[in-house]
Amino acid sequence: MTVPDTARTPRRTPAERARDLALVATFAALIAACSLTSIAFSAVPVPITLQTFAVLLAGAVLGPWRGTAAVGLYLAVGAAGVPVFAGGAGGLASFAGPSGGYLMAFPFAALVVGLAVRAAGRRGTVGTAVAVAVGALVATAVTYAIGVPVLAGRTAMDLGAAWTFNWAFVPFDLVKAGLVVVAAPAVLRAFPALRGGRAPQPSPFATEVAAA
Repeated sequence: MTVPDTARTPRRTPAERARDLALVATFAALIAACSLTSIAFSAVPVPITLQTFAVLLAGAVLGPWRGTAAVGLYLAVGAAGVPVFAGGAGGLASFAGPSGGYLMAFPFAALVVGLAVRAAGRRGTVGTAVAVAVGALVATAVTYAIGVPVLAGRTAMDLGAAWTFNWAFVPFDLVKAGLVVVAAPAVLRAFPALRGGRAPQPSPFATEVAAA
C-alpha cells in the first residue's frame, strides 16, 4: 500500500528567489519602456502607450504575486522621481494628477489577470488564452473603476463627462488586451517555468509498503 505524501511544499531555494527578483525587475523595466513608447492618434487627446499592455502581460506571465510586485516596483521607481511614467513623467505629483487613479489601479489589474491565469491551471494554449482574455477584460474594468472617478475628482469634469472622456480609449485598450491574449500564452508555452511554483519533488516521507 502507498502512504500518501502529506509533506509541505519545500521552501523556495535562494536560486529560485533570485530568479523571481530578476523577473520582477525585468518586467518592471518592460513596463517602463512600454510607458515611454507612444503613438499619437487623432481620435484621442493624448498619445497612446503600451503601458497597460505591459502591466497585463506582467500579471499573465509572472502570476498574481510576482506580476503585482513588478508593477509595484515600476510605480515605486516612478514615485522616487525617475521619469518612467507616460510622457516621461515621474515623482509623487504623478499620483496626484488626473491620471493618478489609473496608476494606482495597475497593481490590481496585474493581480486580477494573474489570478485568472492561475485559476485556469495548465489547460494548454487555448485554455490559457481564454483565461488571459477574461482576466484582461476584468482587469481593464477594474482600472476604469478606479481611474475614472479619480480623473473626475481632480479635474473640472463631472463623473459622466469623465466616463465619456475615458470612452475614447476603450478601443485601444481592447486592442492591447488582445495583444496580451496572443503574447502571454506564447511566452508561457516557450518558458513554462514562468508559471511559477516548483516542479513536483520526491519526498523522503513517501514510502511504499508491500502488502502482506
